[in-house]
Formats: sequence, structure tokens, C-alpha cells
Amino acid sequence: MDTNERIQAHILSVWRQTKKFFSFSGKEGMLFLTDRHLMFVTKTEAKMKWWQAAIQRQAITLLKSKNVMSRHDGYNEENLRLDLENKKNLEVDFDNIWSIDSEEKSWGSVLNIELNESGERKKYQFSIVLDWVKYPAKDPTKFMKVDWSPFVQYVKERQKITK
Repeated sequence: MDTNERIQAHILSVWRQTKKFFSFSGKEGMLFLTDRHLMFVTKTEAKMKWWQAAIQRQAITLLKSKNVMSRHDGYNEENLRLDLENKKNLEVDFDNIWSIDSEEKSWGSVLNIELNESGERKKYQFSIVLDWVKYPAKDPTKFMKVDWSPFVQYVKERQKITK
């Protein structure tokens, strides 16, 4: 992340699934859109109290307006830079995104991304979770219906390389 880069969208409680044959597990994290990058943060230094309050505010906001292009108080570019020091977190330049689109499923809205990650072509599906089951493993039970189109449009408008 560059020093002059700004967060355009910050989405919490995002479930990422790898789109591979026989792949059923996923990861929870935060999805970011900046001026030049897409990031998925699974390992954060954010405090649990902040996280829980921000998720509740996000759910209320997304139920009123389905637009995902929002930010959260209490987490800024400096926090993101700190979290990106952990190599388990994903940071992708817009030009390394092969395709990005959204689709509506009966259970919720999905953001589909195909990208070049460390020289390997990978497909991911992102969705925003409203409710979780904690046992035997953390898994989503309810997903949100949102409008991913501004997010998709933002990336496509800033890509230098397009199909």
C-alpha cells in the first residue's frame, strides 16, 4: 500500500471462499478497496470491542442502503498498513485482477473475483455475513443481499489492463 493511498471501501464480516473443485472451507476477514488495490485482511490488530460494534453498525447501514462503498470509524490507512505487514493478508493491484463481477444468489449477494496471486491464477467468492455459527467450526448461517456494482465499477474504471 502506497503512502498516499486512501481507503474507498471497508467491509467487515466478509466470507471468502476459494472457487476450486472440492473446496468447501472459507475465511472470515475484512475486504478493502483503496485507490489502487484490493485487500482481504484475515489477521488484524483491531480490538475485539471495535470489531463487534463496527459489525453491528455495518449490518444496520447495509439493511438501510445496500451500497457497500462505505468506511468505518476507528480504522484508517495506518491501521491497514500495519495489518498488511502480516503476509497472510492479501493485497492485489487492480491490474492483477483478471475478472470481477457480482451475482445474486437466493441466499445473498456474491462478489466473484479471478486474480493473479503470486503468479498463480485464483478464483474467489466474497459475501457479507450477517450471522455465524461458532461450533464445531465458525461458519456463516445468514448472508446479506447488497449492491456490489459500485465496488465492481470502481475497480474496472481504474484498471489499466482490461480484457
